[in-house]
Amino acid sequence: MLSGAESIDRVCEVQWLRGAAADPSAPPDLLLEVPHGATRARDFDGLREELQGDYDDGLRDFFLVNTDVGAPELAEAIGRGVVAAQPERTALLVRCALPRTFCDTNRVIDRDTVAAASEAGALTPGLPPWVQHPGDRALLLERYFAYRGVVEAAFAAVCCAGGDALCVHTYAPRSLAVEVDEDIGRTLRAAYAPETVGRWPLRPEVDLITHDSAGEELANPSLAAAAALRFADAGFVVARNGTYELHASTLAYDFARRYPGRTLCFEVRRDLLLDAFVPFVELRPDAEKVGRAAAPVIEALA
Repeated sequence: MLSGAESIDRVCEVQWLRGAAADPSAPPDLLLEVPHGATRARDFDGLREELQGDYDDGLRDFFLVNTDVGAPELAEAIGRGVVAAQPERTALLVRCALPRTFCDTNRVIDRDTVAAASEAGALTPGLPPWVQHPGDRALLLERYFAYRGVVEAAFAAVCCAGGDALCVHTYAPRSLAVEVDEDIGRTLRAAYAPETVGRWPLRPEVDLITHDSAGEELANPSLAAAAALRFADAGFVVARNGTYELHASTLAYDFARRYPGRTLCFEVRRDLLLDAFVPFVELRPDAEKVGRAAAPVIEALA
C-alpha cells in the first residue's frame, strides 16, 4: 500500500476507490488530485477560528467565489466511473482541506516564501498578503507541507508505475482581472455587480491545461486528445490552455515536469455543475450535471 496515503485532519481527505476485481493490496494506477478541495463554508469558517490574525470579512466572499466548487464531486465521479468500467483498477483521490484563501496548495511555496499580493490577471499567490501573523504563517505552512508530502508520494507511486494523475479543477464562469490584495472582498463585490459582471470575458466550458509557457506539451498527449474529443462529443466547448497554461509557480507544473506524459490538468466551468452560479453564497453541485462532466473523462481513460 502507498505509504502516507491516508487522510490527515484539516489537511486532506484521502479515498481509495477499488474496482470489484482489483487486488485489495494493489497500489493505485490512477490519481485524482483536488488541490482546491476545501469548498464548503465550514472549511473556511473552521480555519478562520483557528487563526490569530485580523482578517477582513470580505475574505469569506473571496473564498466563496474562488474555491473549486464541484471539483471534489467531479473527481470522485471520475474515479468511481473508471473502476466500475475497469474493475481491475484502483484509483486514489486526494482532496485538500486547506482553503486556498489562506494558503494555495497548488503553488510552489518554500519555508521563506513572502506573503504577497498578485497583480490583475495574474495567478493568485501561494501565501496571500493578509497572512502576516507569525503563528498563522507557521500553522499554514505546516499544513501545506503535510499536504504536499501526501501528493508528492502519490504522484510518484502512480506515475512511476505507468499510471495517470489528474489535477481536477473548476473555475468561475468569467475571468475577473482584479488585483488580489487586502481589498479583494470589496473589489469582488464591485466586479460581480449586475451592471459590471457581464463585461468580463466568459471562459471555455472545459479547459485542458497541457502546455507550459513556452508551448511545450507536458500532459499525457493521448489522454488529452481523447478527453478533448469525448468532451466535444458530449456537447462541451473545449479549449487547450484557453485561460491558463501550466505555470511554473504551480505544483501542477512541477508534477508535469517530473512525470512528462503522465498527468493531465483540467478545468470545468463551475456553472455547468450547478443549478446556477451565484456569487458569495455556498454552492452545492448537481449530481446529474457532475455525472455528465465526468463521463467524457471516464471514457478517455478507457
